[in-house]
Amino acid sequence: MPEPVRVLLHNAETSGLASKTRATYPDVIIEECQSYAALTDHIDRFRPDVVYSVRFDGTPGYPRDSLFGPNGPAWVANGGAGIDHFRVWDPAKVTVTNAAGVAADMMAEFVVGAFLHFTLDIPGLQVDKAHKVWRGRKVRPIKGQTLLILGLGQTGRAIAKRAHAFGMTVIGTRARPKEMENVDEVHAASDLHDLLPRADFIAVSTPLTKTTRGLLGKDEFALMKSGVILADVSRGGVINGDAVREALDSGQVAGAALDVFESEPLPEDSPFWTAPNALISPHASSVFDGWEDASFDLFLKNLGHWIAGEPLFNVVDPTRGY
Repeated sequence: MPEPVRVLLHNAETSGLASKTRATYPDVIIEECQSYAALTDHIDRFRPDVVYSVRFDGTPGYPRDSLFGPNGPAWVANGGAGIDHFRVWDPAKVTVTNAAGVAADMMAEFVVGAFLHFTLDIPGLQVDKAHKVWRGRKVRPIKGQTLLILGLGQTGRAIAKRAHAFGMTVIGTRARPKEMENVDEVHAASDLHDLLPRADFIAVSTPLTKTTRGLLGKDEFALMKSGVILADVSRGGVINGDAVREALDSGQVAGAALDVFESEPLPEDSPFWTAPNALISPHASSVFDGWEDASFDLFLKNLGHWIAGEPLFNVVDPTRGY
């Protein structure tokens, strides 16, 4: 008889996760950990085969060394999509999976909603309402406009589907270009500078890797059309903060919906707070009622593969970062 699989659940609240795991896999041995500080002790003592971990208290202080240390598990299941807090690991010693795709549809709705926020001038309408001003105005259509999506993973493809339904021309980049549904043109990431001048709208949905850090800087903003509208649902650091602020101030970027920042929480003295053409959200484009359940259900499905000795899905390549 093989030994039962040992699973450590690492989240701020784990009792519901433990109950669901026991109901699905009664033979699994489970332990729970609800803090960053206690993770090392749990791993050293419990010696789990698998750790399901959520970055529930931010990146600073996240105990990644415990997960990838000598007593770490053979499989780390990340409860979110982004794995930049894991930095690097040896895939020969530990397999890492993520929850990519769980929030793709919600993030796509956020992006399209952000575009409409600016094209319909919702901020201006709110100001007029507050001052009881009735004045004529024009709204800006997105039909027939060109959307550039940086990163055609699951989120990027979900954005493309919605943009295509609005009648937009969709172009995008991915590491390995191939034809994709709802995307009119798929290009290599190295074609970025040729694509930026064509875009009326830009959606950034690429993971943060060595090659994407600082992907959009001053040189890239200078290539964009004047009046472009931008939405960033990637990771802080993909867009250079100083560069996008300058582009917002100059009007090169007419509006930017920013869900991620290089420093989170966003400092109180950040000029983004007072930028009238910036829509600020607290890394919340992927947070919706039920997302944690959806993420954990994905893990449980993968756990079934692990128990059966079958290949896992959503395995992350540490060299590519996704």
